[in-house]
Amino acid sequence: MSTPFEQAAARIAAGSDHHEEAAALVAQMSLEERLWCLDGDTEAWPGLFDMMQGGYHAHTFPAAVVERLGIPGIHFSDGPRGCVIGPKTCFPVSMARGASWDVELEREIGDAIGAELRTVGATYYGGVCVNLLRHPGWGRAQEGYGEEPYLVGEMGHALASGAQQHVMACVKHFALNSMENARFSVDVRADERALHEVYLPHFRRIVEGGVASVMSAYNSVNGAFCGEHPELLTGILREEWGFDGFVTSDFIFGLRDAVASVQAGLDIEMPFRQQRAMVLADAVADGRLSVADVDAAVTRTVATLLRFHPITSRPGDPSSAAGDAHRALARRAAERSIVLLRNLGTLPLDASALQHVAVVGRLARVRNLGDRGSSDVVVTDVVTPLDGLRAALPGVRLEHDDRDTSIAAAADVAIVVVGTTYADEGEYIDAAGTAGLMEHHFPPMTDADREAIARLVPPDRPTTAPSRDEAVDSSGFAPGGDRRTLRLSSDDEALIRSTVDANPNTVVVVMGGSATLMEAWRHEVPAIVLLWYPGMEGGHALADVLLGRVAPGGRLPFSIPADESHLPHWDPDATTETYDLWHGHWKLTRDGHTAAYPFGFGLSYTTFELHDLVVDAEGTSAQVTVANTGAVDADAVVQCYGGVPGSQYERPLERLVGFARVHVPAGASIVTTVRLDLRQLDVRAGDTWVTEGGTYRITAAQHIGDPHALHADLHRHERVTPAR
Repeated sequence: MSTPFEQAAARIAAGSDHHEEAAALVAQMSLEERLWCLDGDTEAWPGLFDMMQGGYHAHTFPAAVVERLGIPGIHFSDGPRGCVIGPKTCFPVSMARGASWDVELEREIGDAIGAELRTVGATYYGGVCVNLLRHPGWGRAQEGYGEEPYLVGEMGHALASGAQQHVMACVKHFALNSMENARFSVDVRADERALHEVYLPHFRRIVEGGVASVMSAYNSVNGAFCGEHPELLTGILREEWGFDGFVTSDFIFGLRDAVASVQAGLDIEMPFRQQRAMVLADAVADGRLSVADVDAAVTRTVATLLRFHPITSRPGDPSSAAGDAHRALARRAAERSIVLLRNLGTLPLDASALQHVAVVGRLARVRNLGDRGSSDVVVTDVVTPLDGLRAALPGVRLEHDDRDTSIAAAADVAIVVVGTTYADEGEYIDAAGTAGLMEHHFPPMTDADREAIARLVPPDRPTTAPSRDEAVDSSGFAPGGDRRTLRLSSDDEALIRSTVDANPNTVVVVMGGSATLMEAWRHEVPAIVLLWYPGMEGGHALADVLLGRVAPGGRLPFSIPADESHLPHWDPDATTETYDLWHGHWKLTRDGHTAAYPFGFGLSYTTFELHDLVVDAEGTSAQVTVANTGAVDADAVVQCYGGVPGSQYERPLERLVGFARVHVPAGASIVTTVRLDLRQLDVRAGDTWVTEGGTYRITAAQHIGDPHALHADLHRHERVTPAR
């Protein structure tokens, strides 16, 4: 016999409206059941203890399950680089995939992650992190896609749409959440233009693309915490963008005022029965919270569950988890993400001519997959850089040492692997600060809580994660956090110099999740490769690129500055911070600073030329001919930028409005069409969007500042469009 929820889903399949069916289901609920749907289904103290003992990577977190009516609720799992309930496939971090500029590849990755999520019973995926990279020191930069809103939006939409073949996807953290250490307390101030033109367009793209859910951020914006921010959660998200889904809080500390959060439009407090469970029943009883506001929140959640029921009701396929197909996809993603920053002829290496290779650096031999916080993926088998090189060069003498660079002296080539680890950057928990929050926003511990906690760890269950050969010894939550300098450690810089002194034919491989300042050593080495945190197959991918089996095709998703002073103000401990129009290459260009490596830059083992730029009269697409002028089949990334010369508004000289990754055989030419989004150039004025009239310049280039860029002018008429 089918449940009321299943009956409603069947009527929707026959043409009924999912909002009306959801409202009818909510009308059948008791007030207690409705309030139950407004937070996680797990009691707070047992849930927190379980999470601290590894539960985050062991099971899903449910919310809004109403068994009496058959309402399945949501079952949350996380992971921008893979399902975090493992063991599962670990893909390169999102920033690496941003460097691929490959939307279809990102959609494939979303599809694979979604399929693996279903094998553990997850129906709700919290891994679409699209906060803009305002400053490369941001600790969770690796979870985003870069500094340009258009690139971030397209890649985030691809991940979400791929995952939503299997689960409901959640885009996060809404909004202006790109500081880590102070994330629970910082107030980010942004004027109307900065908010709408810089920090929200990528969210809008993903919302308009049909994402199921939005997660609010910990920080406050212009004086109001994001979890109870009516302008963000209702005014912009629902009234302006027409969002048809539900909003959840970030975990545990995502709201401060339970009643205000419901009224503002936050539907589910995650992941526990915490603040709302303590106060909402009394708030309804004494009139501080209306039943209508409760019903609106629950209806939005149930309507989304109904809309996605045909997808989330399908069983998962256990054979997909970390199987050969997904491992091959992880390898391809790592290959396509690698950025070649410098090459004076050392690369590609000729395997047939190599007899002796020296590999220097501890990071060559350890698993270095990225952050160890909420995005950590449990994985049983990781191919390190050293593993990959050994597998690719079976007949070559390959020596490795963590620090002894003398082994490089007699080698044909030296490869030094340096960079950051999860101990240097990543998610951060401020123990003192969160203790204060728990005191005010956690329920008192009861005897029932203590009994439940005692039952959580049976005698035969280990209370710690299995030992793993990680980059840095750690237990529990890694230090991570924001970086206070973009330079490598002094030990790494010394290792590079010592290796080059021993063998001038040195390749420097840099691991990490964001920009690394290289001025102290980059001119001294013949080749620099940006490997990122490359996922479980990263070592194979590195060997493929170094040996020329795959031509490097990654392009920078951010600018690497020549000096940290050229970047926006950065204080990881700030209590307030102002986000304006200027960051990344927009700021560098405005201030007259030349980047060490500009946004969109990356070398290949061939060269490309762009020809014959034609922009259609409406400005919706650009046609470009891409010629491979070398002897190696390879991928080019055509980047289209838009600007308004002589604009009456303060604005970036040019910003990304379209891109396409194109495979071009050696000696061939390919005509490609790039879709353009000129909404990126509109100006926010009050509750309107202004399309400035006049001449627009569309540029097709291989990176910002490309001296061989092509230009086309386009005339547009002024238009003022209401935002709502």
